[in-house]
Amino acid sequence: MRQLFAFMLCFPLLVQAQVNQDSIQLKKMSDEILTNGKAYDLLRELTKKIGGRLAGSPQQQNAAIWGKRNMDALQADKVYFQPCKTPAWQRGGKDFAAIVGVNGVATNTPLAALALGNSLGSNGLIEAEVLAVANFDELEKRKDEVKGKIVYYHSVFDATKVQTFKAYGESGIYRGSGASRAAKYGAVGVMIHSLSTAPDNAPHTGGMRYDDAYPKIPAVALGPNDAKALYAMTKKSTVRAQMQTYGFFLSDADENNVVAELKGSTYPDEIITIGGHLDSWDVNEGAHDDGAGVVQTMEVLRTMKALHYQPKHTIRFVLFANEENGGRGGAKYAELAKLNKEKHIFALESDEGGFTPRSIGITSSEAQFKRFEKWSALLKPFGTEITSGGGGADIGPLVGYDKSIILSSLIPDSQRYFDLHHAKTDVFENVNKRELLLGAVNIAAIIYLVDQYGVNP
Repeated sequence: MRQLFAFMLCFPLLVQAQVNQDSIQLKKMSDEILTNGKAYDLLRELTKKIGGRLAGSPQQQNAAIWGKRNMDALQADKVYFQPCKTPAWQRGGKDFAAIVGVNGVATNTPLAALALGNSLGSNGLIEAEVLAVANFDELEKRKDEVKGKIVYYHSVFDATKVQTFKAYGESGIYRGSGASRAAKYGAVGVMIHSLSTAPDNAPHTGGMRYDDAYPKIPAVALGPNDAKALYAMTKKSTVRAQMQTYGFFLSDADENNVVAELKGSTYPDEIITIGGHLDSWDVNEGAHDDGAGVVQTMEVLRTMKALHYQPKHTIRFVLFANEENGGRGGAKYAELAKLNKEKHIFALESDEGGFTPRSIGITSSEAQFKRFEKWSALLKPFGTEITSGGGGADIGPLVGYDKSIILSSLIPDSQRYFDLHHAKTDVFENVNKRELLLGAVNIAAIIYLVDQYGVNP
């Protein structure tokens, strides 16, 4: 009894000692990254020497070679390619849109426009009256007016939503399926307001998809200023517009996920995955989306090797192929995990830009989340906390074969992200080194804690 009593007295001290040890280790990781971090230099290489990395392009293939070479140099236990097929959509030319008539009077007002990714070419110049609608409900109410028109969706963000990714999700449905919804009623083309919060006129591209039941009509995103002006004009005038796009698909390309591993010493068959995606759109350098996530992933590997950290679990560092317009890199990773009967316990994705980190999002059971939440105190010195809701397009498919996998994501401040997302402005110069490295600090911290203590309550 005396021994039990003595243990109970000592237990809080033991717990505090372990917390102190974790704090010391996290500080070591943070100091290493903030002092010697290479993520910013790697991002400069990726964006300036390789550039935009559209799936199926030589640049995307060069990026995979670059990623493997650099992770080999970091001396992971194993570095390898995971071959996968990806779409090879081509923009094909300089997209065009203009207002050519107002109330029957000819005019010539160019509109800043980019074809949406996966949109097919227009087979020449299209000219038609513009039918502007606020949403799908209005489209359905006015479906008898659609035939032969160019449908414009006023897909602006809900400005009242502080969490901009929620506004993006709501507006994104018009980019994703707007063309087929309009084609169902006979539209000849589609325009949308770019999915952006920027007070400028740079159009933002991004993936769309066709419903094979309807004609595959061309779709473009307009610069925010031009889109708002067009919408206002349609409220009081009859507007005619022209548009022309050139998109087409080549045969699927042979590409690769790039995977590096640190083998676990205690639980080598339990896998922790972290990653970002190599591909970007063709109109920019993909610096925030998702060069930042790629180099943060590589920085965590570099830091663990620099500090001679030996993980308990096997940690995988994955540079995914083809997130933007197909998601085939993440799907292949999950397919092979299932085929090889792998046990994944935790997967984190960084794909929300290289801005100041705010939290680590967690999707798990309630009991597991309460356990994760206790780690907020350890993360607070580095500017984050544990919040509910995490994941990403590349790690999401893992849940398809094992629903016990916990999904996570680095959640940076999002207020500026959609100013740049999928636009020509997503370039290296718009990434802040300090913010980028702080993101890597917080990824390293949560990976360390999961590795040390697992995921179960």
